[in-house]
Amino acid sequence: MTLSRSIAVAQTCPIKGDVQANLEDHVRLARVAAAEGAQVVVFPELSLTGYELSLASALAFAENDPRLGVLLDTAASHSMTLIVGAPVRIGPRLHIGAFILHADRTIDLYTKHHLGAFSPSASCDGDVPPAEATVFQPGDRKPLIRFGNNVAAVAVCADIGRPSHPQLAADRGAKTYLASMFVIPSDFEGEISKLRRYAMQHSMMVALANFGSPSGGLASAGRSAIWSETGELLVQLETNGAGVAVVVETQPGRRTSTIMINAI
Repeated sequence: MTLSRSIAVAQTCPIKGDVQANLEDHVRLARVAAAEGAQVVVFPELSLTGYELSLASALAFAENDPRLGVLLDTAASHSMTLIVGAPVRIGPRLHIGAFILHADRTIDLYTKHHLGAFSPSASCDGDVPPAEATVFQPGDRKPLIRFGNNVAAVAVCADIGRPSHPQLAADRGAKTYLASMFVIPSDFEGEISKLRRYAMQHSMMVALANFGSPSGGLASAGRSAIWSETGELLVQLETNGAGVAVVVETQPGRRTSTIMINAI
């Protein structure tokens, strides 16, 4: 039986600024996804640090940061690709990055194209994070992910607010759209409406990876999910807690699974 496509979303509960603990959690979730047959796993925006903009400069990763070594080991040992989020410094510029870690131990880097901001009402503790543009620069890197006979494109959060972004991905041959995000409860229905529409418009499988706990003073909506090319919801995680949701395509059909870890 040949696997034609198998993808997973990892929902994390980041520990503020604790890169080592978050790395360990990524490894654990990646191993769970691998056991379910996932070839590609996407994590939320800034998943390795949490959505902690005030810490981004101090915790910023380099393009070939040695801290990624444990994730490269995991990707190699399970023959999978991991997409993980972190602030990344390229020269003097700080970006919101999505590192693409391949099984052959090579690294690609996607940089968030469109920066966002949350309204004061979004805060759950009275401390609203600064607008991303006060900390980061917009990026323009957009590598595709090729696995088997499949092509996937990456988006980071506010990127999905521009219809031109998934359109360009489709024009470049992507049949899978992997959205690494941090979605708060009040924005959730609007964001998933966009993703479902893009799935139908471009005949792409679409995935959303979100946090399963608050980060940066903001509540998270959780409910990481994957939609089919027709916009059908295939699999979705719970609102709170860490876990993985997997869709495995085989020639006879699709198999889905959800595994919650540390449910809150």
